[in-house]
Amino acid sequence: MSDETGAALPGLLPDRFRQAAKPGTVLLRLETTRSREGVLDGAWWPRSRDVEAELPGLVRALTEHLGPVVSVGLDTEAWDDVPARLVVDGRSVHIDRYPVGDDTVIVTRGDRDHFSLLVVPPRASREAALAAMARAVEADGSDSARQILVATGIGSEAPGEAS
Repeated sequence: MSDETGAALPGLLPDRFRQAAKPGTVLLRLETTRSREGVLDGAWWPRSRDVEAELPGLVRALTEHLGPVVSVGLDTEAWDDVPARLVVDGRSVHIDRYPVGDDTVIVTRGDRDHFSLLVVPPRASREAALAAMARAVEADGSDSARQILVATGIGSEAPGEAS
């Protein structure tokens, strides 16, 4: 999703996006610079912790903007019933499963092109989720996913839980 002018606060989504986003709405933001020097390349706010329900939408959106996704790495402790792979639009997407608790997903396209996305817990408030997503796409951002979630009031629980 590209940024437009007219954001209510610097670094936040424009008002029309903020108003349209309801708790549980899937939102994806990607860093708009080509440098990709920050810790994170974007943020994703899924509706639930159901991988089979949520991941196909993410893969479709990323494929549209970045090209074919070959694998997604995610924290098994933060998701319900993680399969080894999913078929999305006729393409097999390998799922790398790690018990890392780092509040991210790692998306791979091609052989070695990795994108690290903050995962905002599904039950996060709209304001906190949008603030976390805005921080995740700051150019040259040095905060980890956990630091962003804590700073926006989302990350006080154990990884994988929502406030």
